[in-house]
Amino acid sequence: MEKDIEIQAAVFRRLLRHLDSRKDVQNIELMNLAGFCRNCFAKWTVAEAEKLGVDIDIEQAREQVYGMPYEQWKEQYQQPATEEQLATFNELNKK
Repeated sequence: MEKDIEIQAAVFRRLLRHLDSRKDVQNIELMNLAGFCRNCFAKWTVAEAEKLGVDIDIEQAREQVYGMPYEQWKEQYQQPATEEQLATFNELNKK
């Protein structure tokens, strides 16, 4: 079981490195195609930490995921969503 957790953690770190290397891929594109984005990882981190009694706030979690403060990442890499991206997002998230 311990090796399984080590492997899973390594795979997660590798996924974060991969996302970091693809800053051209916007969060809205990830949401539209896969149903999750970098912000989801941060929210999941907070939720799982809470289950274990660990206090991590959303900004700490975002910095872990983005590799820098979220506001800095947005300023440097986030592009405005296109009308098409927003329409797709809204259609997929009708509930």
